[in-house]
Amino acid sequence: MAPTTPVRVSTLGYAILGLLAREPLSGYDLAALLKMPVGYYWTAQHGQIHPELQRLLADGLVTYQATRGPGPHPKKVYTITPSGSRILRSWVTEPPRPRPVRDELVLKAASLWFADTAAALRLFRAEAERHAEQLATYEATRTSMEARYGASLQRPGRPEFAEYVTLRCGISYETHRLGWCRWVIELLEQADAWPEPPGRR
Repeated sequence: MAPTTPVRVSTLGYAILGLLAREPLSGYDLAALLKMPVGYYWTAQHGQIHPELQRLLADGLVTYQATRGPGPHPKKVYTITPSGSRILRSWVTEPPRPRPVRDELVLKAASLWFADTAAALRLFRAEAERHAEQLATYEATRTSMEARYGASLQRPGRPEFAEYVTLRCGISYETHRLGWCRWVIELLEQADAWPEPPGRR
């Protein structure tokens, strides 16, 4: 017997399997959830979802049931298969692949000494405002989740636990980023107290 070709699943495929492991979902539902909350920490293009679903179907990792939809075409509701569950369970605890660090704001900060101070202040104030808004969104979500789920947020093995730990990561990131931006702003606001370096003249 010829060896079975191992199934290769993309990161998007695993994101879809992770959502379907919680409940059956239509393509429309998947797109909405991949936008929020999944989009807070991992992004996907809308046009990638349907082709990825077809690959998962071809590999036997998901199945679907057609139901009557609001329009003229039937609505497909997708469900993870036992094979999909097994491959997802294995993937979740594998170390993530190393990825290059590409943070454009930090790259700009590396040459910030050469920038016009007023322009640099505008940039970092805008970034601070953006991170403050995102942090406020996360904190509101946290308050809502804690009120709704209570102690079950602390129990591994439940979907809300997974949502909560990713949310707390987002809160930590935005808190750190906001604090860093505000610190840079404070330093830039004190620029007039220091002589201008020769390289900027």
